[in-house]
Parts: sequence; structure tokens; C-alpha cells
Amino acid sequence: MMRLGAHESIAGGLHKAFERARSVGCDALQIFVKSNRSWAVKPLTEKAIALFKAMAEETGIHPVVAHTSYLLNLGTLDEALWARSRDTLIVELERCEALDVPYLVLHPGSHMGAGEEVGLQRIAQGLGEVHAATPGFRAQILLETTAGQGTNLGYTFEQLAWLLEHTPQGERLGVCFDTCHVFAAGYELRTPEGYAVTMGAFDRIIGLERLHALHLNDSKYDLGTRKDRHEHIGQGFLGLEAFRLVLNDPRLAHLPGLLETPKSADLHEDRENLAVLRSLVGGGCS
Repeated sequence: MMRLGAHESIAGGLHKAFERARSVGCDALQIFVKSNRSWAVKPLTEKAIALFKAMAEETGIHPVVAHTSYLLNLGTLDEALWARSRDTLIVELERCEALDVPYLVLHPGSHMGAGEEVGLQRIAQGLGEVHAATPGFRAQILLETTAGQGTNLGYTFEQLAWLLEHTPQGERLGVCFDTCHVFAAGYELRTPEGYAVTMGAFDRIIGLERLHALHLNDSKYDLGTRKDRHEHIGQGFLGLEAFRLVLNDPRLAHLPGLLETPKSADLHEDRENLAVLRSLVGGGCS
């Protein structure tokens, strides 16, 4: 059965995310490994690493998936931003390796008007340099499916497949499938027929063996709008049926399914969304 969880805050220390995850009933967890809206990186101390690993063992919450900070853009022609993005990605992957976090989810990048082909080439180059700087790492980067908002790349399965093929050491890459983004990009998930077509295309173009994590988010906008706005499970345009199909797909049962839905300080929304997801396992639709 799919291990379900949510993205939780690391405020107060990386290990604090496990306490928040446990409080809402997570089996799996997603975190940032540094501040997500700042380039600054504080040193990762041995104490912080030990606390993190101790809480991982104590709670049994796994796998832990990391998400890169939002500032990164490997698709840009701005050399300073590109280099800073590459260097920060290296640091974040190093942190994942030190923390025994197996996956680091990355939005591929935005071409900022330079064109999709140019943007994809820049991303592949940047990822190749990250790989060159991290030889032998077990932690791997997962390219996230995007909604295609603005000049964001990665909104078609073909674009992600191109990056997997053309990135140096591309075999080290995997994919994270975001339900909201895929739907907003124009792939149907709401009916058995539409779901079968979409997952068949993913398997044919990318390969299900490259899929290592799922982001389970409903969408505030309709199919093909290319708008990236997450909604609570069953309250958006995807609806419950899409999640029932995902959660009962035996090909995905070994993957973590992670919420990135809106939440308040007491995290009750995570608890409620996880309950809705679990109610759908086995074909239920409450």
C-alpha cells in the first residue's frame, strides 16, 4: 500500500519535521533541507544530522523526500542565477546524502523567454555539472512534472524524457509525478479511461520504473489551464475519483504519496486530507 504523508516545516530544526508528521499521521514525509526562500545556507552540523536520523528511526516515518528551494532555475540564460542554482543544488544534494534522504525533488526550470529548447539544454548542462560534483551519491534528483505555468519547463512527458536522456549521468535521475500539475498541463486523470491513457503515455515516454514519488494535490483550476494552484483533496477540479484511481493502481503501491495542500498552524488540514486519501484505498469513495 502507498505510504502517505505531507510536506512539513523544518522550523526549529530539521528533526522537528518528524514531530509534525507524526502528529498528523504521516507514514512518509517531504521537507526542505534548507530555507526554501533564501540562498543562504547554514552549516549542517553533526548534531543536526544525528537528531534527524534518530527521529527518523524513532518515528518509523519513511521515505523522506526533500524538495529543492524555490529560487533555483537551471533553465535560465542568466549566468549568475544559473551558477548559483547549480551550486545550491549541489549543496542540497550533499545534505540529502548526509541525512540519508534518498530523493531531492526539483522543478526543472524556466526558460524566461529564451525558448524551450534552449531552456532544456541549460537544465541538462546544469544537472550534468551537479552529477559531476557528487560522484557515487545514493541520493538522486527527481524531476517534477510541472503545470507549464509561465515559461516553466517539464510540463510534457516528452520534455522530462529528453532531460533523462540528454543529462550527463542521466541514469541517476528519476521523476516525481504531481497530480495537480499533470492535470493542469492537460493530462486527464479523472476517469478510468483518461487515467489509463495518461499513465500509459507516461510509461511509454518516460517509463514507470523512473517514477519514485507522487505529489497528491487537487487543483484549483481545470484541465489544461496550465495554472499551478493546489487544492484540498476532493475539493478541486480533479475530485475524488482521480485519487481513487491513483491510490488503487498496483503499479504505484510502492511509492510515497505526499500532500502539498494549504494548511494552517495546527496542521488539521493535513490530518483531514490524509483521512480522505486513506478512505479511497480499496475502492472506497467517501
